[in-house]
Formats: sequence, structure tokens, C-alpha cells
Amino acid sequence: MDIEVAEAPEANRYEAREGDAVAGFAEYQLAGNLIVFTHTEVDPSYEGKGVGGRLVRGALDDVRTKGLSVLPLCPFVKGWIQRHPDYADLVYQSRSTEASD
Repeated sequence: MDIEVAEAPEANRYEAREGDAVAGFAEYQLAGNLIVFTHTEVDPSYEGKGVGGRLVRGALDDVRTKGLSVLPLCPFVKGWIQRHPDYADLVYQSRSTEASD
């Protein structure tokens, strides 16, 4: 299976394709230097073949080259990052502030 991952910015998502067929996609919202992954879906005929993992890896590799931070609201993307700690540096970390008088 020859899966290619590419951004489809007009649809606000990354797509995993086998030829002309969309095997899966990861939707996102872009807010400045932050990309928020909201939903990931794999076509049922491709489930269990590693398409979701390839999709997330390809999307995050692209995000890294663009210098963006990731907010993984999608449970699949969040879980994938937790299982691949070499991508944890991409996750947005809100900075706590301490207010004082």
C-alpha cells in the first residue's frame, strides 16, 4: 500500500491518499502559530493498516517544518503523540503566570 500524506489547506486538513482515494484525514484549525487538530478519520476499508499512524506522523512532520505548535484536541492525535514522545515537543504548553500585588 503506497500512502502519501499531504496538506489540503482549502479543506483545513491533512489527507492520507492511495492514488486518488482518500484513505483518511486529520482536520485542523489554524490560529497564528498554533494548529489545533480537531478530528481524525480513516476510511473503514483502510482501518487496521496503519493509515492513521502514517497520517498523523506525516502531518506532524509537516507541522514541525513550519515551526508551528500543536494542540491535539482529537483523541487519536493526542494518543499518538503520547505513544511517540519524540513528537511531544510540538505540543503547545500554556505558560502559567503568577499575578502578584
